[in-house]
Formats: sequence, structure tokens, C-alpha cells
Amino acid sequence: MKSTRLCLACGNAFMPLQHVPRQRYCSLKACQRARRRNWQTQRLRTDTDYRDNQARAQAKWRTGHSSYWREYRATHPAYEERNRSMQRSRNARRSLKPIARMDVIRLPQPLGSGFYVLSHARDTDIANMNAWTVHIAVLSAPPAPPT
Repeated sequence: MKSTRLCLACGNAFMPLQHVPRQRYCSLKACQRARRRNWQTQRLRTDTDYRDNQARAQAKWRTGHSSYWREYRATHPAYEERNRSMQRSRNARRSLKPIARMDVIRLPQPLGSGFYVLSHARDTDIANMNAWTVHIAVLSAPPAPPT
């Protein structure tokens, strides 16, 4: 005689199927979705080949559907407004670091001629070999600040 088990997703008792001896989820659609989601999360965490295949598939999809998010935002204004609201709250929490701007540079003193290490801005927290040594020659001094 079979005993009932408790579903890991919903917690309800269910009778496992005879051909699935280690069944841990009931047959409800929501529970089966949870089972597949848990399987994929675990697989992404532990299987590098699966993770690489997923990344390639997503990149391929993005290249074929490059306007997807633009069209989605155009047809879902509530989503767009929620995104903007959340970005404003993230910006407020990020009070120590200003948002990157391309037209502002604040140095304690003017940049002088010399050799500098140039690397991509997003790589600032990671030590890597993707940097160049460049020579910058200042051709004219910046205007003196008003006194």
C-alpha cells in the first residue's frame, strides 16, 4: 500500500505515481512549474555547460528580437513608470557615488602630461590585464578657477 507524501511546492498531501518512485511534487500545474524552476536554478548553479548553452541561447534570441523591450515598454506604460520609479529609489540609495556622466570630470588638480593606465570603466573593481598604458600630453592649461 502506498503512502501519501507532502508536495514540496504547495505542502498538500498527494499520492505519488507508481512509475515515479521519488516524486516530490504533486501534479498541479503551479507545482510542476516550481519543480522545473528549481531544477533549472540548480542546474544553472552547478553545470557550466548548461549555463553556457543558456547564455548562448539568450544572446541569440536577443539578436533576433532586438526591439522587444522597446516595444514592450511602448505597450505597457505602467511597467515603464514602475521601472523609472524603482530607478529613482536606487539612485537615492546610491548617495555616495553619483550616477556616471560623460561630461563631468572632477580632479583635485588639473590633469598633467604623463603616462596613465587606461582601462574600461566597468572593470574598476576587478584586477585584469585589459588595460593600456597611454601617454597624455597637455597642450593647453585649463582656465584658472574664478577667485
